[in-house]
Amino acid sequence: MKPPPRVLVIRGGAIGDFILTLPAMRVLREIIPNCHLEVMGYLNIATLAQAAGVADSVRSLDHRTMAALFAKTAAIDEALSEHLKSFNLIVSYLFDPDGHFRASMERIGVKTLIECSHRVQPDQGHASRQLAKPLEKLAMFVEDEHLLRAYFERREVIPNRLAIHLGSGSEKKNWPLERWLALADDFRDHEVIFITGEAEQERGVLINNRPNWHALPLPELASRLSTCAAFLGHDSGISHLAAACGVPSLLLFGPTDPAVWAPPQPWVTVLRAENGDLASLDDQQVKLAARQVVSKS
Repeated sequence: MKPPPRVLVIRGGAIGDFILTLPAMRVLREIIPNCHLEVMGYLNIATLAQAAGVADSVRSLDHRTMAALFAKTAAIDEALSEHLKSFNLIVSYLFDPDGHFRASMERIGVKTLIECSHRVQPDQGHASRQLAKPLEKLAMFVEDEHLLRAYFERREVIPNRLAIHLGSGSEKKNWPLERWLALADDFRDHEVIFITGEAEQERGVLINNRPNWHALPLPELASRLSTCAAFLGHDSGISHLAAACGVPSLLLFGPTDPAVWAPPQPWVTVLRAENGDLASLDDQQVKLAARQVVSKS
């Protein structure tokens, strides 16, 4: 019996970038029947692909043997070479300006390599479509059904559970902490849980002993988010995770364009500061929008 096709997706990047690539991975699974799909990335993030049912296996991008693939004449580890050669198709989002990675794939004898840019352009449509566009070379297209779906199983929702993520990848994309805390006080009739990570810890963010999911492994955080009635946050990877869990969400956007970067799911509402300065968003305006999202949950 002929073995199933093997597909490898190499995807580094942050949490949001990875989740925005899930539609491309889903298309690969659908178009290549019964394929074994492996994701090579940063393990703390790449395991999301398994949790979403998109990947069959994951492998670390940080392994020491990977460095040789980016050197012009370095000897490539034999086990790694055999592993990469075992795939019928490799889709890579690695930054390879000198072409050393491509040359290494040719030396190994990789059958088919599709190189995808990890960069998203501001005027070429939603990020997920841009990240999947190179697959069109193989007549694989991302449809609305891939963008507008939930990727993680929705668990039994706990009524009135509201999650608030305080951070993002940049201070410029964050609404002031004290205003989030004041907003949370307006939801005393809810179980309000704050989500924080290492970035917030490094900035010395204090939430005064309030309920807090801190630095959870991402699959576990996805599982917990799926029980929430609603989610409030910014332009961040955790917001993409909440949207991919099917959670009704209000996201505050400042300097980034939601047409490119906001989760595309219909249960996501975006409130954008017109001048790009999130601090200019009025507390009452955010409270009203939050109430509307929570009331729909």
